[in-house]
Amino acid sequence: MQIIADFHIHSKFSRACSPQLTLENISATCETKGVNVVATGDFTHPQWFKKIKEKLIEKENGLYVLKAKKKSNVRFILATEISCIYTRGGKCRRLHIVVLVPNVKAVEKINSSLKKAGCNLKSDGRPIIGLDVRDLARVCFEADKNCMIIPAHIWTPWFAMFGSKSGFDSIEECWGEYSKNIFAIETGLSSDPPMNWRVKNLDNVSIVSNSDAHSLPNIAREANVFEISEKELNYNKICEIIKKANSKNFLYTVEFYPEEGMYYFDGHRDCKFSCEPTKSKKLKNICPVCKKPLTIGVLNRVEELADPKRSENYINKKRIPFKKLIELDKIIAEALNIKSRSSKRVQSEYQNLLKNFKNEFEILLNVSCKNLEKITLPEITQGIIRSREGKVHVTPGFDGEYGKIKIFSEKEKINYQKKLF
Repeated sequence: MQIIADFHIHSKFSRACSPQLTLENISATCETKGVNVVATGDFTHPQWFKKIKEKLIEKENGLYVLKAKKKSNVRFILATEISCIYTRGGKCRRLHIVVLVPNVKAVEKINSSLKKAGCNLKSDGRPIIGLDVRDLARVCFEADKNCMIIPAHIWTPWFAMFGSKSGFDSIEECWGEYSKNIFAIETGLSSDPPMNWRVKNLDNVSIVSNSDAHSLPNIAREANVFEISEKELNYNKICEIIKKANSKNFLYTVEFYPEEGMYYFDGHRDCKFSCEPTKSKKLKNICPVCKKPLTIGVLNRVEELADPKRSENYINKKRIPFKKLIELDKIIAEALNIKSRSSKRVQSEYQNLLKNFKNEFEILLNVSCKNLEKITLPEITQGIIRSREGKVHVTPGFDGEYGKIKIFSEKEKINYQKKLF
């Protein structure tokens, strides 16, 4: 059976995250979206970990369900994101790391070791610790050899393994002796698999995509799709698939349009200036408005680390495929020319589609145009089809500013508004 998994989300205890991110709400949202395995997030936070132990029960090896909803199709996997800020090589390093853990006992060991090392785990669901990532790896693997470490959103300028502001140039430079234990990297919203394929240093690791959701609607905006039989569904099987960079059981990843990510282009948000890498080079990476260094984005950094023989059109057919999608409520909102995806009109159409079809991913990926037209407005149907086919226009994001994605032209929007009157 197909398993859709999101290994990186947060709880209500993380800074700048929705108070609606409870275990019950996360499970319900995953059922609506069609997600089968989701991260608990934030297991280092004492209050959240307490809720995990109180409210979840192990269903399969390393996978958990709500005690109050044991027949649920949604499994939780013990996972967290940790922010490591430290100095190495005369440079301040800031890296975010996703950690997957096979059982509660291992979580307890990790949390205990981090506290003994002086880490404040109470301050934030995504704790900031002063350990080198190699020391974090040691803590995790001493707790349980089956832990999995995944460098998060590896290209983000400020907090990532390859980030322009504080990162490294290779997995080996970053992880040293633990490089052999890094089996996967996370693309982040501002990069997609083909961008990562260009970097030879990533040839032997899997490319996973997760949402890093700070609110319920954003869960599984990026995700991973596996083929796992019901009998084999467990933590070890999931890790086994991830560890094989070209596993036949890893069907594809679901991707954000990377241009919509908030760090795709170079630029300065305050100066309202952005540009592609070729222009940054001409500007010597200096903002023409304020004359200060530009925030170098993901595309530029990929160009810097890419193999010279691998152009921007480089395709590796041996790698896991991918599909780019736009979240359903965003499609509906644009089709109706409504700004807020949470408006009553948008949510009414969203629920109408869910009532008639299995879940959001089924609608976005599989329901035919003909069947969609029977249930919803032609504009919404067209929006879903265009999203599948990549027929969209994106204004790239930069320096913490999300890009803008457009499915319909202004003329199409005007014509639709005329139909309403």
